[in-house]
Amino acid sequence: MGYRLVVFDMAGTTVADDNAVGIAFQQAFRNNGYEISLEDVNPLMGYHKPLAIQMVLEKMGEEFDEDIVTAIHDDFVDEMMNYYEYDSRVRALPAAEELFLELKEKGIIVTLNTGFPREIAETIVKRFQWMEKGLVDDFIASDEVEQGRPYPFMIQELMDRAGVDDPSSVVKIGDTEVDVNEGRNSKCGLVIAVTTGAFTREQLEPYKPDHIVDNLSELLKFI
Repeated sequence: MGYRLVVFDMAGTTVADDNAVGIAFQQAFRNNGYEISLEDVNPLMGYHKPLAIQMVLEKMGEEFDEDIVTAIHDDFVDEMMNYYEYDSRVRALPAAEELFLELKEKGIIVTLNTGFPREIAETIVKRFQWMEKGLVDDFIASDEVEQGRPYPFMIQELMDRAGVDDPSSVVKIGDTEVDVNEGRNSKCGLVIAVTTGAFTREQLEPYKPDHIVDNLSELLKFI
């Protein structure tokens, strides 16, 4: 199959997470009077973040309204913006930039998507200068479409922008259950899960991605 477009997730897939997203999520809840564990948070990584907040509150049996969700989300964004802009631990995952370059050399369009809002996505991409270096062609965030993962809208929008009309020529790569389901719902020709983020191999296997890899360097043999 001649793949034309690859859609990578960001945190945990191409950008080292170090549990920073979960910790920021936990802190945002704590700032607003809620205590949650990282075990409650990790399964929701990859979702549009306001939806993930609602899911946590529902699981806790808490009553909430839009103002509470907005307050928690605003605190989360502040934590993440500070982390991705200034923290010295922020780094691309091993082999990510090399893989982007190799895909580009093969004539494949390299894109990113994320459950983060646009402002965080922009901060990450600017931090690594991926667009300026010509390593990434486009990226999209979950607040730019009607609904984020697991819905197909982000991938469909990236396809439209790239002039790709056949989803079977698209590869989706991510580290969570919702990444896999996004790829399936988008009818991607290839869906690959990585164990570098929120989910282990054992946690990913029930969602039946086409392949599960432990390092991005393993991907080229499938694309």
